[in-house]
Amino acid sequence: MKKGKMTAVVAVRKGSQRIPHKNITEFAGTNLLQLKLESLKKVRMLDEIIVNSDCDEMLDIGKTLGCMTHKRNDYFASSKVNNSEFHHHIAEVTDADFIFLAPTCSPFITEESHNNAIKHFLESSHDSITSVDVIKNHLWMNDEPLNYSLDDVPNSQDLPDVKRLNYGISIITKEAMLRRRALIGDNPGFVTLNDIEATDIDWPLDFFIAEQIYKHQKHK
Repeated sequence: MKKGKMTAVVAVRKGSQRIPHKNITEFAGTNLLQLKLESLKKVRMLDEIIVNSDCDEMLDIGKTLGCMTHKRNDYFASSKVNNSEFHHHIAEVTDADFIFLAPTCSPFITEESHNNAIKHFLESSHDSITSVDVIKNHLWMNDEPLNYSLDDVPNSQDLPDVKRLNYGISIITKEAMLRRRALIGDNPGFVTLNDIEATDIDWPLDFFIAEQIYKHQKHK
């Protein structure tokens, strides 16, 4: 089993474009940042939780909930930075052996799924674990089918399983994250999330639908 410090990083910024102030906008009586931090605090296999942000209000939420904080440089919170630069920067400024990047836009991942993913990572030879969900659709790219032939069109349930990286859970060794400047290592492993857990809030409609799901679950 791998040994080392497992640190969850919740990276949030004030400049979200598709949904302005997404992380702290009211969401069924709470907000996505608070919801994620409260969820992570229940995960027994984490050694530390860090809120990494350029926004003082978001950092204060982290402090209020007993988390560590890191004030991010403006450039690395801007839309100019690409994913490779961003991931390398997160690895550089995070004190950890293993980094668990936990996005607020995936609000429905359970404590059990978090713990199981960490356990799988620690007990395996993988240097990264990423969550996926399975797509069963007729997919096209460059005006050609990707996952089937037009000569023999299968029913959608008979299509091959195409794994979509949803990044709701991303665990990687700090060494691999620094070297590859990514969340996928040299020997990646994957965990599958169900449709609800795989929810990814990118657009206003996603936000609305997720809020209704959350209200329904809370009512039940």
